[in-house]
Amino acid sequence: MTVLPADGFSPAAEFTDPSHDQWQSLVEGVLRRSGKDVAGAAAEEALSTSIEDGLTVRPLYTSADASPDPGLPGFAPFTRGSRAAGNTTDGWDVRQRHELADPVRLNEALLGDLENGVTSLWLAVGGPGGVPVQGLARALEGVHLDLAPLVLDAGADPDPAVRELLGLYEARGLAKEAARGGLGVDPLGQAARTGAEPELGTAVDWALLCSRAYPGLRALAVDALPYHDAGGSASEELALSLATGVAYLRELTAAGLSVEEACAQLEFRYAATADQFLTIAKLRAARRLWARVAEVCGAPDAGAQRQHAVTSSVMMTRRDPWVNMLRTTLACLGAGVGGAESVTVLPFDHALGLPDAFARRIARNTSTILMEESHLARVTDPAGGSWYVERLTDELASSAWAFFQEIERAGGQAGALRSGMVQERLAATWAARSEDLARRKEPVTGVSEFPALDERPVERETAPAGPARGGLPTVRRDEAFETLRARSDAHLAATGSRPKVFLAALGPASVHTARASFAANLFLSGGIEPVHEPASVDASTAAAAFAASGAGIACLCSTEALYAEQADDVAAALRAAGAEQVFLAGRPAEYAGADVHVFAGCDVVAVLSSELDRMGVA
Repeated sequence: MTVLPADGFSPAAEFTDPSHDQWQSLVEGVLRRSGKDVAGAAAEEALSTSIEDGLTVRPLYTSADASPDPGLPGFAPFTRGSRAAGNTTDGWDVRQRHELADPVRLNEALLGDLENGVTSLWLAVGGPGGVPVQGLARALEGVHLDLAPLVLDAGADPDPAVRELLGLYEARGLAKEAARGGLGVDPLGQAARTGAEPELGTAVDWALLCSRAYPGLRALAVDALPYHDAGGSASEELALSLATGVAYLRELTAAGLSVEEACAQLEFRYAATADQFLTIAKLRAARRLWARVAEVCGAPDAGAQRQHAVTSSVMMTRRDPWVNMLRTTLACLGAGVGGAESVTVLPFDHALGLPDAFARRIARNTSTILMEESHLARVTDPAGGSWYVERLTDELASSAWAFFQEIERAGGQAGALRSGMVQERLAATWAARSEDLARRKEPVTGVSEFPALDERPVERETAPAGPARGGLPTVRRDEAFETLRARSDAHLAATGSRPKVFLAALGPASVHTARASFAANLFLSGGIEPVHEPASVDASTAAAAFAASGAGIACLCSTEALYAEQADDVAAALRAAGAEQVFLAGRPAEYAGADVHVFAGCDVVAVLSSELDRMGVA
């Protein structure tokens, strides 16, 4: 039904609805002009993008892309939100994470955050990276625990920290029903991190206590971050969290809790990435999947999953860390729009050490800007009804459910971890993604794309070493390029200069600029400094220009037509002037003087690593 404005005039009245075939015909014309002669479905496929989990994002979605009914916000299957009002009442919970061992410094940081927009606290307690258990009371001086929910991250042995916190509630005279937050107990998540055998008994005991005496506390965390941090995909993260949640449900109901009571003891934690649509769909799919579990268990109304989203540490870079502010903003947007009740934005300098006050301020203000100035929390499920988001949600849920069934057949989450199945699956996923990163099919701004060799490093206080990990590894998108850049830095420190490449650009700027820029960007990503002076050379001037550059290698940059005319002669001149290696920016062709071709999609990490080896750059 078309709803007309009050005056009866429709702005679209004079426009006919184009058909899918008409749109496809226009796409064919555009592709044909760009040199791709494809027709029909192939034209649409040419504009499609493959993403993780074997899924494909198409250029156009319509009402024909049917997906299951997502229901209404606050009602099963909870795809559109666990609460009918979503975050519209007072926005999402801004949960700041703290990892400081000094109770006094931690107290200052906590009070500063709470005075400036943070609404709950996530504390590392015990172990080498957290505040000592005996220092918890000092760290929480001045913190109103009935107003500021507290969530613990107490590692593999949470019992001392939990006892200390509950004792602190009692010492302050806080009524048990007024305590809010979570104990963060997650034996299966810790098993994934450490490789140790999970001990579920004490986790069940704490859940029983909270269920009976502390209605505002959730005892257990279903933390999917270990799987994301090990390189897992979105559907793998969903499946493994689902398997963990089911394992806890079995234990809790066996101990005497009802399904409803058991579900109330769980908070699910997911990573939010700079791919905002994938984050939105992942959180929506997670709720739908958990609702299905609750339905099968006979308690469909108990399937309203409580979600805590944390901006991804995998996406954070050490070089050009300021860009991390943009990444975390997009991740926070995806988390908020996706319906997470609590959101933690990691500070932009998270990968460099202990964040400073400025970084924490920017992190908490990210949520404030999105809620108060962008008004993202004023609409429940703003992505609902988007054909793309609904379809992606459905595809993610289906992929995750299939892997979840594999995990269950392997003996459940504990059995899958014990057998090595989880490690093997995540390693394979990360290996495939690492290849895309090395080929710059997944660009990392400031690292593999548009790096700045002269940037001033951001220095931070070294963070305490975390607990030893004997389980899943932790990965970063920037690690391969970071290794190359570190080698260049070491060479600079030892010799006073970086390894250099001379860009031998052929012809006027109008023909060589595109490939010269491409080559400069490529070499910079490995810490090799490009020298592009003079702006253009030929066979008669290349030798002198190369000698003046101070470089040991050169790269030809121009069009295919000029390569055919000049490449061999210019390469010969460069070799005569001492060039140890001659690169050519373009796909392999018959040019006698080129030793290596660099082009879009080549393995940049392998090429540059090999070249640094050849140069003797350790």
